[in-house]
Amino acid sequence: MEELKTVANFADPMRASIAQGLLESSGIKAEVFGAVSPYPSLNMSEQDISLKVNAADYESALSILAASDKAE
Repeated sequence: MEELKTVANFADPMRASIAQGLLESSGIKAEVFGAVSPYPSLNMSEQDISLKVNAADYESALSILAASDKAE
């Protein structure tokens, strides 16, 4: 198994899911950790939700997420 690195942390599971989709649409496999249910509206909490990618994709993922933040 390849090492996973955290590229972003979220308090909102929906935002984590959107970021995951953005990375995966760019060809980077991403996993969300810390979300309890696949239905985000049921889990609104202050809990730390992390988005992780393979270490080899870390820099690319950071660039994609940064570009996305600038586009908002």
